[in-house]
Formats: sequence, C-alpha cells, structure tokens
Amino acid sequence: MSATSPQTLPPQHQERQPGRQGAMRPPPRGEQRGYLAAGKLKGKCALVTGGDSGIGRSVCVAFAKEGADVLFAYLEEREDARETEALVRKEGVRCVSVAGDIGESAHARELVRQALDEFGRIDVLVNNAAEQHVARKLEDIDQEQLERTFRSNFFGLFHLTREALPHMGEGGSIINTASVTAYRGNPVLIDYSATKGAIVAFTRSLSQSVVERGIRVNAVAPGPIWTPLIPASFDEESVARFGADTPMKRPGQPDEVAPCYVFLASDDSSYMAGQVLHPNGGQIVAG
Repeated sequence: MSATSPQTLPPQHQERQPGRQGAMRPPPRGEQRGYLAAGKLKGKCALVTGGDSGIGRSVCVAFAKEGADVLFAYLEEREDARETEALVRKEGVRCVSVAGDIGESAHARELVRQALDEFGRIDVLVNNAAEQHVARKLEDIDQEQLERTFRSNFFGLFHLTREALPHMGEGGSIINTASVTAYRGNPVLIDYSATKGAIVAFTRSLSQSVVERGIRVNAVAPGPIWTPLIPASFDEESVARFGADTPMKRPGQPDEVAPCYVFLASDDSSYMAGQVLHPNGGQIVAG
C-alpha cells in the first residue's frame, strides 16, 4: 500500500499470531447490531471454524440470530471465544466452543464428533479458520511456514469437510472462506494467497461432486476486512492505511461480510453451487 494512502485506522500492531480481537482499536463490528433476522436458519445446526473473532464471530452471531445452533472452533484465544459464546447464547440458541489446531486431522474428527454429540447432525459447515504471515520476497518463505500455512488454511478445511460430509444430508450447505488475494494476488502474502486459490478450486470441484446429494458448496472471498489477522500480520503504518486502496477507500467490517454466509447457508441461495461471493469494497475480480 502506498505511503501516501489516507489513514483509515489508528496505527497498531500485535506481536502474537493469531491476533486478539479484544486488543483492537477500534474493535471490529461483529455483534450484528440492527440485524433484522427472519428465521432463515431456524432448527439448523452449524459448525464454524475460526469462530472466536473477526468474520467467524460475526457469522456465528448472524447464524444464531437466524435460529441456528452453533459449534465453533478456535485455536487458543479463550477470552475472545467466551465473548462469542455469550453473543450467540444471547439469541436463545445452543453454543459449543472447541479449542484446538485445525491443521491437525485428528482435530477435524473431534470437531465432527462433538457436533454430532451435541446436535445430532450438521446442516451447515463454514470453513473459515486461517493464518497469514508477511514475507517481502519468496525466498523468505521457508518450508516450515509454507507447510504451516497450508495446514491451517487448506488441509484443515479438506480434513474437516471430509469428516463432516457423511453426516450432512440433502439441503446441507458448505461455505468456504476464500479471499480477494486468490484473484488479485498479494506480493507479501504469496503462500496465503496460494491457499486461497486452492480453496476456490476446491469449492468448484467439490460442488460438482456433491450437488447430486443435495449439498451445496460455495465460497466467500472477502477483501480487506478489519479482523485480528490484520494487526497481527502487518506493521503499524500498513495497518493505519488498511483498506484505503479499495474503491470504497476503507476496510470492511465483519458484519458487512457475515450476511453473505447467511445467504449461502439458507434456502435463499438454493439455486447456487460452486459460486463465490465478493464483499471486497468494490474491487472488480473475475470470479
């Protein structure tokens, strides 16, 4: 981002990955205040990864407002997870949170087991958890980082989907979080962008594989959204100008993205499969 871009946020940085939502200023909008629910997910059960903060939290809250019970997964950010739990339960639905590393295949099996124990079925699966690490050039990405990024962002998605599919029936919906970087690239997030490109291809291929089973697979490719990943990834100067290079000249908020997931989870999108929605501040991509 150009150093001459206008400031959009207070300069800030977090040293620890993944970031903490409670430390962000201003806090992301994820509580869905003013959201007008219509019972679109009443009686459904959803499994959401990365649900403790950012887009994942906002999705969990929106699903709850629409009547869904929610099990969400997170790495180890317990304080953020407690806040998500409180927001979801406030809507009068059941909520379970499970900590663990989504990059481990055994954790995928455990998440599905707990969802079945708690709810008896899985109607909606949201693969949202991800990590990213800035590298100024390709040579700075070592094998450990490359493998770690793919384990968290793609392998975890693959393993969890494989475990959940046998327990999803007709009317089920799988929603994967891609990124604008899958389409536009990012010079300092090469490995992250590659995982998001893999997610787009996976979404399209899996959708064709399971559509005859009555299960729809789609994706959301957000642009620059104000989530804990941002201050945990970039320096203070970059954070201060985050989102300024979009046509809307600002970063998006999680509550501006979550309605895409509600749409794809509900019957409103019953004729959509293999598609990608683009809440990205007006950036035109082929998608």
